[in-house]
Amino acid sequence: MNDFQQALEQACAAAGLDPGNARLLRMGSNAVYHLKAPVIARVSRPGSDIGLVRRSIAVARWLESEDYPAVRVIGVDQPVIANGYVVTFWESVADDGDQFASTPEIAAILAKLHRLTAPEDLRLPRLDPFANAAPRIDASTWLTADDRSFFTETLARLQDAYAELEFALPQGVIHGDASVGNVMRDRNGAPVLIDLDGFADGPREWDLVQTAMFCDSFGWHTRQEYEDFARIYGYDITTWPGYPVLREVREFLMVTWLIQKAAEDTQAAAEAAKRITALRTGASRMDWQPY
Repeated sequence: MNDFQQALEQACAAAGLDPGNARLLRMGSNAVYHLKAPVIARVSRPGSDIGLVRRSIAVARWLESEDYPAVRVIGVDQPVIANGYVVTFWESVADDGDQFASTPEIAAILAKLHRLTAPEDLRLPRLDPFANAAPRIDASTWLTADDRSFFTETLARLQDAYAELEFALPQGVIHGDASVGNVMRDRNGAPVLIDLDGFADGPREWDLVQTAMFCDSFGWHTRQEYEDFARIYGYDITTWPGYPVLREVREFLMVTWLIQKAAEDTQAAAEAAKRITALRTGASRMDWQPY
Protein backbone atom coordinates (compact mmCIF):
# COMPACT_ATOMS: atom_id res chain seq x y z
CA MET A 1 0.00 0.00 0.00
CA ASN A 2 1.47 3.36 -1.03
CA ASP A 3 1.31 6.66 0.86
CA PHE A 4 -1.70 7.92 -1.11
CA GLN A 5 -3.68 4.77 -0.31
CA GLN A 6 -2.77 4.98 3.38
CA ALA A 7 -3.92 8.60 3.48
CA LEU A 8 -7.13 7.62 1.70
CA GLU A 9 -7.90 4.88 4.23
CA GLN A 10 -7.29 7.20 7.20
CA ALA A 11 -9.40 9.96 5.68
CA CYS A 12 -12.25 7.56 4.91
CA ALA A 13 -12.18 6.33 8.49
CA ALA A 14 -12.42 9.93 9.75
CA ALA A 15 -15.31 10.70 7.37
CA GLY A 16 -17.18 7.46 7.99
CA LEU A 17 -16.72 6.19 4.43
CA ASP A 18 -15.71 2.76 3.17
CA PRO A 19 -12.40 2.72 1.26
CA GLY A 20 -12.77 -0.94 0.30
CA ASN A 21 -12.11 -1.65 -3.40
CA ALA A 22 -11.20 1.97 -4.06
CA ARG A 23 -10.20 2.33 -7.71
CA LEU A 24 -7.49 4.76 -8.81
CA LEU A 25 -8.82 6.81 -11.73
CA ARG A 26 -5.84 9.04 -12.40
CA MET A 27 -2.68 10.39 -10.84
CA GLY A 28 -1.91 14.03 -11.52
CA SER A 29 -1.86 17.00 -9.19
CA ASN A 30 -4.13 14.78 -7.09
CA ALA A 31 -4.62 11.04 -6.79
CA VAL A 32 -8.27 10.54 -7.71
CA TYR A 33 -10.09 7.44 -6.44
CA HIS A 34 -13.57 6.08 -7.07
CA LEU A 35 -15.16 4.67 -3.93
CA LYS A 36 -18.16 2.36 -4.01
CA ALA A 37 -20.57 4.84 -2.33
CA PRO A 38 -20.33 6.17 -5.22
CA VAL A 39 -17.96 8.89 -4.10
CA ILE A 40 -14.85 10.41 -5.65
CA ALA A 41 -11.93 10.98 -3.27
CA ARG A 42 -9.18 13.42 -4.24
CA VAL A 43 -5.90 13.02 -2.36
CA SER A 44 -3.63 16.04 -2.79
CA ARG A 45 0.13 15.67 -2.75
CA PRO A 46 2.00 16.61 0.47
CA GLY A 47 2.62 20.32 0.67
CA SER A 48 -0.59 21.21 -1.14
CA ASP A 49 -2.15 24.54 -0.21
CA ILE A 50 -4.95 23.67 2.19
CA GLY A 51 -6.40 27.16 1.70
CA LEU A 52 -6.86 26.40 -1.99
CA VAL A 53 -8.55 23.10 -1.15
CA ARG A 54 -10.92 24.81 1.28
CA ARG A 55 -11.74 27.42 -1.36
CA SER A 56 -12.56 24.67 -3.89
CA ILE A 57 -15.06 23.24 -1.41
CA ALA A 58 -16.54 26.70 -0.86
CA VAL A 59 -16.79 27.23 -4.63
CA ALA A 60 -18.63 23.92 -5.01
CA ARG A 61 -21.12 24.87 -2.31
CA TRP A 62 -21.66 28.31 -3.87
CA LEU A 63 -22.29 26.79 -7.31
CA GLU A 64 -24.75 24.34 -5.76
CA SER A 65 -26.61 27.27 -4.17
CA GLU A 66 -26.83 28.82 -7.65
CA ASP A 67 -28.13 25.53 -9.11
CA TYR A 68 -25.16 25.62 -11.46
CA PRO A 69 -24.19 22.27 -13.06
CA ALA A 70 -20.91 21.50 -11.30
CA VAL A 71 -19.53 18.61 -9.29
CA ARG A 72 -20.87 18.54 -5.71
CA VAL A 73 -19.07 17.89 -2.45
CA ILE A 74 -20.66 15.32 -0.18
CA GLY A 75 -21.95 16.24 3.25
CA VAL A 76 -19.04 15.34 5.49
CA ASP A 77 -16.66 17.56 7.46
CA GLN A 78 -13.81 18.25 5.05
CA PRO A 79 -11.10 18.57 3.98
CA VAL A 80 -9.54 15.74 5.98
CA ILE A 81 -5.81 15.85 6.75
CA ALA A 82 -4.15 12.41 6.84
CA ASN A 83 -0.38 12.01 7.17
CA GLY A 84 0.13 15.42 5.59
CA TYR A 85 -2.13 14.61 2.63
CA VAL A 86 -5.27 16.69 2.07
CA VAL A 87 -8.31 14.59 1.15
CA THR A 88 -11.68 15.75 -0.15
CA PHE A 89 -14.82 13.80 -1.07
CA TRP A 90 -17.12 14.52 -4.02
CA GLU A 91 -20.21 13.03 -5.59
CA SER A 92 -19.38 10.78 -8.51
CA VAL A 93 -20.61 12.39 -11.74
CA ALA A 94 -21.08 9.13 -13.65
CA ASP A 95 -20.99 5.43 -12.84
CA ASP A 96 -18.85 3.91 -15.57
CA GLY A 97 -16.13 5.73 -17.46
CA ASP A 98 -15.70 9.34 -18.42
CA GLN A 99 -18.00 10.77 -21.07
CA PHE A 100 -16.88 14.25 -22.05
CA ALA A 101 -19.17 17.02 -23.22
CA SER A 102 -19.32 18.35 -26.78
CA THR A 103 -17.82 21.72 -27.63
CA PRO A 104 -21.26 23.40 -27.84
CA GLU A 105 -22.05 22.05 -24.37
CA ILE A 106 -18.71 23.35 -23.07
CA ALA A 107 -19.50 26.78 -24.55
CA ALA A 108 -22.95 26.86 -22.97
CA ILE A 109 -21.70 25.84 -19.52
CA LEU A 110 -18.95 28.49 -19.66
CA ALA A 111 -21.34 31.19 -20.82
CA LYS A 112 -23.59 30.36 -17.86
CA LEU A 113 -20.62 30.47 -15.48
CA HIS A 114 -19.46 33.82 -16.83
CA ARG A 115 -22.87 35.34 -16.13
CA LEU A 116 -22.51 34.58 -12.42
CA THR A 117 -21.17 37.02 -9.85
CA ALA A 118 -19.18 35.42 -7.05
CA PRO A 119 -20.03 36.54 -3.50
CA GLU A 120 -17.38 38.64 -1.79
CA ASP A 121 -16.96 36.17 1.06
CA LEU A 122 -15.77 33.55 -1.45
CA ARG A 123 -12.60 35.65 -1.80
CA LEU A 124 -11.66 34.42 -5.25
CA PRO A 125 -8.03 35.29 -5.98
CA ARG A 126 -6.98 37.36 -8.94
CA LEU A 127 -5.82 35.04 -11.73
CA ASP A 128 -2.07 34.56 -11.67
CA PRO A 129 -1.33 32.40 -14.72
CA PHE A 130 2.34 31.95 -13.84
CA ALA A 131 2.02 31.17 -10.12
CA ASN A 132 3.18 27.55 -10.44
CA ALA A 133 5.59 27.90 -13.35
CA ALA A 134 8.77 29.01 -11.58
CA PRO A 135 8.38 26.55 -8.66
CA ARG A 136 7.88 23.68 -11.12
CA ILE A 137 10.96 24.69 -13.10
CA ASP A 138 13.05 25.09 -9.95
CA ALA A 139 11.87 21.79 -8.46
CA SER A 140 12.47 19.69 -11.56
CA THR A 141 15.33 17.22 -11.29
CA TRP A 142 14.69 16.07 -14.86
CA LEU A 143 15.43 19.27 -16.80
CA THR A 144 18.93 19.78 -18.16
CA ALA A 145 20.74 22.97 -17.21
CA ASP A 146 20.26 24.27 -20.74
CA ASP A 147 16.53 23.50 -20.68
CA ARG A 148 16.21 25.16 -17.30
CA SER A 149 17.78 28.35 -18.66
CA PHE A 150 15.45 28.23 -21.67
CA PHE A 151 12.40 27.83 -19.44
CA THR A 152 13.46 30.66 -17.13
CA GLU A 153 14.07 33.06 -20.03
CA THR A 154 10.83 32.07 -21.77
CA LEU A 155 8.87 32.53 -18.55
CA ALA A 156 10.18 36.10 -18.14
CA ARG A 157 9.36 36.92 -21.77
CA LEU A 158 5.82 35.55 -21.53
CA GLN A 159 5.15 37.33 -18.24
CA ASP A 160 6.03 40.61 -19.93
CA ALA A 161 3.89 39.80 -22.98
CA TYR A 162 0.90 38.79 -20.82
CA ALA A 163 1.16 42.02 -18.82
CA GLU A 164 0.74 43.99 -22.05
CA LEU A 165 -2.46 42.23 -23.16
CA GLU A 166 -5.64 44.28 -23.55
CA PHE A 167 -8.54 41.94 -22.93
CA ALA A 168 -11.75 42.41 -24.88
CA LEU A 169 -14.30 40.68 -22.65
CA PRO A 170 -15.57 41.80 -19.23
CA GLN A 171 -13.61 40.22 -16.40
CA GLY A 172 -15.04 38.21 -13.52
CA VAL A 173 -15.42 34.66 -12.24
CA ILE A 174 -13.55 32.05 -14.32
CA HIS A 175 -12.95 28.32 -14.03
CA GLY A 176 -9.23 28.67 -14.71
CA ASP A 177 -8.72 25.37 -16.56
CA ALA A 178 -11.71 25.18 -18.87
CA SER A 179 -11.38 22.48 -21.51
CA VAL A 180 -13.07 19.32 -22.70
CA GLY A 181 -11.29 17.35 -19.96
CA ASN A 182 -13.12 19.27 -17.25
CA VAL A 183 -16.68 19.10 -18.56
CA MET A 184 -18.19 15.63 -18.18
CA ARG A 185 -21.62 14.22 -18.83
CA ASP A 186 -23.51 12.99 -15.78
CA ARG A 187 -25.70 9.91 -15.52
CA ASN A 188 -28.47 11.73 -17.39
CA GLY A 189 -26.17 12.93 -20.16
CA ALA A 190 -26.09 16.53 -18.94
CA PRO A 191 -22.76 18.45 -18.90
CA VAL A 192 -21.19 19.06 -15.49
CA LEU A 193 -18.16 21.23 -14.69
CA ILE A 194 -15.48 19.47 -12.63
CA ASP A 195 -12.07 20.34 -11.10
CA LEU A 196 -12.85 23.57 -9.29
CA ASP A 197 -9.33 24.22 -7.95
CA GLY A 198 -8.49 27.01 -10.41
CA PHE A 199 -11.52 29.26 -9.85
CA ALA A 200 -10.43 32.88 -9.89
CA ASP A 201 -11.35 36.40 -10.84
CA GLY A 202 -9.86 37.17 -14.22
CA PRO A 203 -10.20 37.56 -17.99
CA ARG A 204 -12.87 35.38 -19.57
CA GLU A 205 -10.51 34.81 -22.51
CA TRP A 206 -8.51 32.54 -20.18
CA ASP A 207 -11.47 30.13 -20.13
CA LEU A 208 -11.87 30.22 -23.91
CA VAL A 209 -8.32 29.82 -25.15
CA GLN A 210 -7.90 26.09 -24.56
CA THR A 211 -10.79 25.02 -26.79
CA ALA A 212 -9.40 27.25 -29.56
CA MET A 213 -5.83 25.96 -29.26
CA PHE A 214 -6.99 22.36 -28.92
CA CYS A 215 -8.27 22.90 -32.45
CA ASP A 216 -5.61 24.96 -34.18
CA SER A 217 -2.47 23.97 -32.25
CA PHE A 218 -3.11 20.27 -31.58
CA GLY A 219 -5.97 19.13 -33.81
CA TRP A 220 -7.81 17.65 -30.82
CA HIS A 221 -11.01 19.42 -31.92
CA THR A 222 -12.14 19.76 -35.51
CA ARG A 223 -12.63 23.19 -37.06
CA GLN A 224 -16.39 22.62 -37.03
CA GLU A 225 -16.31 21.73 -33.35
CA TYR A 226 -14.47 24.94 -32.58
CA GLU A 227 -16.80 27.04 -34.74
CA ASP A 228 -19.76 25.55 -32.87
CA PHE A 229 -18.07 26.46 -29.58
CA ALA A 230 -17.49 30.08 -30.63
CA ARG A 231 -21.04 30.41 -31.99
CA ILE A 232 -22.71 29.10 -28.83
CA TYR A 233 -20.50 31.13 -26.50
CA GLY A 234 -20.95 34.23 -28.66
CA TYR A 235 -17.30 35.16 -29.13
CA ASP A 236 -14.44 33.86 -31.25
CA ILE A 237 -11.23 34.35 -29.30
CA THR A 238 -9.11 33.62 -32.37
CA THR A 239 -10.19 37.00 -33.81
CA TRP A 240 -8.76 38.83 -30.78
CA PRO A 241 -5.25 40.29 -31.36
CA GLY A 242 -4.02 38.89 -28.04
CA TYR A 243 -4.91 35.29 -28.88
CA PRO A 244 -1.42 34.24 -30.14
CA VAL A 245 0.16 35.44 -26.89
CA LEU A 246 -2.41 33.69 -24.70
CA ARG A 247 -2.03 30.52 -26.75
CA GLU A 248 1.75 30.61 -26.32
CA VAL A 249 1.37 31.15 -22.58
CA ARG A 250 -0.96 28.16 -22.30
CA GLU A 251 1.32 25.91 -24.35
CA PHE A 252 4.28 26.85 -22.17
CA LEU A 253 2.35 26.18 -18.97
CA MET A 254 1.23 22.79 -20.30
CA VAL A 255 4.90 21.84 -20.61
CA THR A 256 5.84 23.13 -17.16
CA TRP A 257 3.04 20.97 -15.76
CA LEU A 258 4.27 17.89 -17.62
CA ILE A 259 7.89 18.15 -16.45
CA GLN A 260 6.63 17.34 -12.94
CA LYS A 261 5.82 13.82 -14.16
CA ALA A 262 8.85 13.37 -16.41
CA ALA A 263 11.21 12.15 -13.67
CA GLU A 264 8.87 9.34 -12.64
CA ASP A 265 7.30 8.27 -15.94
CA THR A 266 9.21 7.40 -19.12
CA GLN A 267 6.21 8.10 -21.35
CA ALA A 268 5.76 11.54 -19.79
CA ALA A 269 9.48 12.18 -20.18
CA ALA A 270 9.35 11.39 -23.90
CA GLU A 271 6.33 13.63 -24.37
CA ALA A 272 7.94 16.45 -22.38
CA ALA A 273 11.14 16.22 -24.43
CA LYS A 274 9.13 16.40 -27.65
CA ARG A 275 7.22 19.42 -26.41
CA ILE A 276 10.37 21.24 -25.29
CA THR A 277 11.86 20.76 -28.75
CA ALA A 278 8.71 22.21 -30.29
CA LEU A 279 8.85 25.24 -27.96
CA ARG A 280 12.50 25.80 -28.84
CA THR A 281 12.17 25.37 -32.62
CA GLY A 282 8.63 26.51 -33.36
CA ALA A 283 7.80 23.06 -34.73
CA SER A 284 4.21 21.87 -35.14
CA ARG A 285 2.32 20.90 -32.00
CA MET A 286 0.07 18.52 -33.93
CA ASP A 287 1.90 15.48 -32.52
CA TRP A 288 1.43 16.49 -28.88
CA GLN A 289 -0.52 13.85 -26.98
CA PRO A 290 -3.21 14.74 -24.41
CA TYR A 291 -2.23 14.40 -20.73
